Amino acid sequence: MRLSIIVLIVILFVGGIAISLGFLTSPEYFDVPEISNQYEKLETYKNELEKINQRNQQVLHDLEEQIQNSDNVPIDEIYEEIETIKRVIDENKAELEQVITKLSQIESDP
Repeated sequence: MRLSIIVLIVILFVGGIAISLGFLTSPEYFDVPEISNQYEKLETYKNELEKINQRNQQVLHDLEEQIQNSDNVPIDEIYEEIETIKRVIDENKAELEQVITKLSQIESDP
């Protein structure tokens, strides 16, 4: 059970990084001639970040529930996993805020 939770955490973290790097390093992102196209891509990216954040929140909830419902699980390991998930969630939120700020700037600039 612990191994599957650790694997899930790693997959979520790597997936978040892969999506982030894939979007930011895409040559299409830098060659966008129209602001509306750039806006649409940022909007899509924002939606993906929100989905990742929701999945991470669910994993965090599951880990916290596991602590409450378990008698034999080493609490220190679960707390470490929870801290890792919280860190990933905070990183995703910061990136999401940056994307939202960029979207707001694009909307306000004619």
